[in-house]
Amino acid sequence: MIESAAAPYDWREVARLALASRLMDELEERELTPQGHVTYQFSARGHELGQLLLAQLLTRPFDAASVYYRSRPFMLGSGLTLAEALAADMARAGSFSEGRDVGVVFNMPRRGRALVLPMAADVGSQFTPAAGWAQAIGYRRDQLGETAVADSIAVVFGGEGAVASNGFWSALTLATTLRLPLLFVIEDNNYAISVKSWLQTPGGNIAANLASFHDLAIWDGSGVEPETTAELVAAAVAHVRGGGPGLLRLTVPRLSGHSSVDNQAYKTEEERDDEWARDPIPALRRHLVPAQISEAEWRALEETAAADVAAARDAALAEPQPDPARVTDRVWSLGSPRPSAGGLAAEGIALPPTSDTPQPPDPRRLTMVEAIRRTLDAELAANPRLLLFGEDVGLKGGVHAATLGLQHKHGEARVFDTSLSEEGIIGRAVGLALAGLVPVPEIQFRKYADPATEQLHNIGTLRWRTAGRFAAPLVVRMPGGFRRIGDPWHSVTDEAAFAHAVGWQVAYPSNAEDAVGLLRAALRGDDPVLFFEHRAMLDAPSARRAYPGDEYALPFGRARVVRAGERLTVVTWGAMVERCEAAAEGLDGIEIIDLRTIIPWDKDAVLASVRQTSRCLIVHEDFALAGFGAEIAAVIADEAFLDLDAPVLRLGAPSVPVPFNTGLMDGMIPRVAQIRERMEWLLGY
Repeated sequence: MIESAAAPYDWREVARLALASRLMDELEERELTPQGHVTYQFSARGHELGQLLLAQLLTRPFDAASVYYRSRPFMLGSGLTLAEALAADMARAGSFSEGRDVGVVFNMPRRGRALVLPMAADVGSQFTPAAGWAQAIGYRRDQLGETAVADSIAVVFGGEGAVASNGFWSALTLATTLRLPLLFVIEDNNYAISVKSWLQTPGGNIAANLASFHDLAIWDGSGVEPETTAELVAAAVAHVRGGGPGLLRLTVPRLSGHSSVDNQAYKTEEERDDEWARDPIPALRRHLVPAQISEAEWRALEETAAADVAAARDAALAEPQPDPARVTDRVWSLGSPRPSAGGLAAEGIALPPTSDTPQPPDPRRLTMVEAIRRTLDAELAANPRLLLFGEDVGLKGGVHAATLGLQHKHGEARVFDTSLSEEGIIGRAVGLALAGLVPVPEIQFRKYADPATEQLHNIGTLRWRTAGRFAAPLVVRMPGGFRRIGDPWHSVTDEAAFAHAVGWQVAYPSNAEDAVGLLRAALRGDDPVLFFEHRAMLDAPSARRAYPGDEYALPFGRARVVRAGERLTVVTWGAMVERCEAAAEGLDGIEIIDLRTIIPWDKDAVLASVRQTSRCLIVHEDFALAGFGAEIAAVIADEAFLDLDAPVLRLGAPSVPVPFNTGLMDGMIPRVAQIRERMEWLLGY
């Protein structure tokens, strides 16, 4: 090891990997992309030095990094092989995503240095998962007694353009209000594609603007001068290990276009000359030769790097193409390998067995909200890794009282309030899940999930994108739908949007017993779940049931026959179950099926019923246009067309927001009289 005044660094490794990274970028730009082996290339030229120095310092057992698309040097320093890196850009089977994701959308289990959290290509989406991981470090230390993780940290990388994103500010709020061991590393190359930094940040320097931000340490300086960069990196890591967030801004040149399709015509010749004058590779050579290594040793490093890159190119080219027959593999936990990180399965933890037979401890009928609260209470007691959080879930107990009293009973570390940022709530949950916990974030109303849509979609695809190496099983509780009144902001359902999202299971119970069974199954499962809690059913008399016991769990994809019949099948879910029952009153032969879960849905039960009745009506509260009922109708047409004696009818809402006026709201949501009219029409067809 060659000693630095700041910290012990292996400067030969820094030089070797910096040279290799540079050669790989040049190889891809000049040879592999023009030849068609690489279709979408992002260069890290100019960004190598700080990343490689940071990689060497992240050696604690729970150190983790959340990276972005210019982080390949850091990946190499953290254990990614040159062949893996090139295979990723070539989209070959041997890459870390097995060709499923862009080559610079990184993930990597721990290889002696930092674990690399699965990233997404959305700018700014890397920040809040890193904050979640940093929070999990403290939780595992303080609540689970894991002293080995005590001084581990999380590091998150981003460019200066990303500091304008919601994710950055959400994570910054989390890190500073909770004093998390999180280091933000902002590599400022002055350009977000072609947009200069002063349009992202007033004055163009995020470090200067955050100098007075409470509980945030700041370091700002060169990312190309070895001594300066080494001292900044060492100081920042040491501070964050001591407990408390920091931001390190490193100024670096971007020596290539944003990507392989960017010719940088927006830069002047003077700007390009200035960038090349700040190239960190010559600066690194000046730092090492002759003070620490000889000219011959430097040339040997260059030759070694060139030989290693050439060998890696040949190895990557020899990798097979991914098998198209496996493109749908590894979306769900079932059939996927045990992940290296994420959820209880990766930790080797099994919870007590459950039963799908109700065993009520007493006959008292609970409202749905009471049943949800009791289930959460029981699962908090059964699983010390489970956490509930969201806006107002603490002392207030949630805006719908579903968590009332749980913070007092289980403590602030396990049931806690969050800042008013849905992106922060869901993004943080990703990091917590990846860190082996079971996060249960609450979004107060379905409409409020919109700012978190990016994170939600990325969660569902995470297992698939990482070829099963990572998973983020969590449960998002989300009330929605009309109540005694409605409005465009609190009464949205829109479950079809999430049914169309990859990798999410979607539950929509209509009564207290089903809510218990589905919620417990979700909390003990290995896939992400969106758990819809219909506001009208939370205290509806029709939804009340006896508590079915602390072992009761319902498998997803199993519908319930609410009412048996042989003349007409009615398929529904949520609050419409109650209305369909009322509409069928006095009519003979109506079979009502409550799906209970949207993804997966019980296709077999629906088809079996339709083949018996030869008629089908689908009723849901969501818009009829592109609603989930259209999927059910299409499957019936595909697989039971010859069994039908009448058209398949759908009844949903018109495509307008839910009105505030009660009369207008009643005119929009399917009414009992409307449902009965459709039933009678089909019976008489």
